[in-house]
Amino acid sequence: MVPQVQPSLSAGPAPQGASTPGPTRTIGWEQLIPAGWDPYKDLKALNLQGLKDNDPRADEALKKMRQMWDNAPINPLILGQNVRLPGFLVPLEDLPEGIKEFLLVPYFGACVHSPPPPANQIVHVKLDKAVKRFRSMDTVWVSGTLSATKTDSHMGVSSYRIDAKLVEPYTEKR
Repeated sequence: MVPQVQPSLSAGPAPQGASTPGPTRTIGWEQLIPAGWDPYKDLKALNLQGLKDNDPRADEALKKMRQMWDNAPINPLILGQNVRLPGFLVPLEDLPEGIKEFLLVPYFGACVHSPPPPANQIVHVKLDKAVKRFRSMDTVWVSGTLSATKTDSHMGVSSYRIDAKLVEPYTEKR
C-alpha cells in the first residue's frame, strides 16, 4: 500500500499544448523531462571532489539535491496521452493475489539498490486487477494514460501516474 498519495496535479483542464488521448504511442524516459531542466544545475557550483562523507557540506548538498529531485518539474506536453513506456518494476506491495501498484523506473536498482532518481523519472503504476507474473526489477512495458499525479511512497517520489491498461514483459521489437 502506498503511504501517502497527494491530489492530482493535473486536476481541471489539461495545460495548453497537452495532448488528448489517442492511439497508444511508445515514449522514452527523456520525454518525461521538460525542455531545459537540468537536475544537476544547483550542484555544479559545489566542489564535491573536496568533500568527505562526514563533511556537513556533503550532507547539505545531498539534502538539497534530494529536495530538488523530489520536486522535479513535469513535461505538461505529454499529459493525457496514451503511452507505452519500458522500465523496471519496483513493487509497492506484496499481496497474495499479486502486484496491483508499483513504481516504474528507468534503470536497474533505482529505488531498491540506489537512491531514487528525480520524481519526473519515476512513474506510479496502478492496475485494476493484481498480476502475479512479475517480480521486483523485472523489465516491463506499461501502457495507459499518463497523468501528473505526485505520489510519495516508501520507495520514492513520483511525478507521473499511469492507470495501466496493459503490463507485459519487455521485449524489443525486431
